Amino acid sequence: MQIPKVTTFLMFDNQAEEAIELYTSLFEDSEIISMVKYDEFGSGEAGAVQHAIFRLKDQILMAIDNTNGTEIPMNPSISLFVTVDNAMEMERLYSGLKKGGAILMAKSELGPYREFAWVQDRFGVNFQLALMD
Repeated sequence: MQIPKVTTFLMFDNQAEEAIELYTSLFEDSEIISMVKYDEFGSGEAGAVQHAIFRLKDQILMAIDNTNGTEIPMNPSISLFVTVDNAMEMERLYSGLKKGGAILMAKSELGPYREFAWVQDRFGVNFQLALMD
């Protein structure tokens, strides 16, 4: 598998595996490509994700657990824009991603979109969900 030269990279506070499992369960045609964890002899916390590559539909993403002790929160001005195929997919993603998170823009009609929503999941990652008319 060739990784694109520019790839979305997410850093979690010891929740990378949980987040990746949620995303790959919600998005159809998704998979965990690789996941390497620290062992008890590594420089990070044993069991933490040292490096992971996963695919959501046709988008490759990378993720790690923050093990350097520096607090670096997710930023809501950066988001993953997702074009959904139908109302059922919109509802599945909207419901699954907002659980334990926050609704930044409630699901509604907006501009060229029959339905649009902006949610921040419980890990702090932001998703814009758009269903075309």
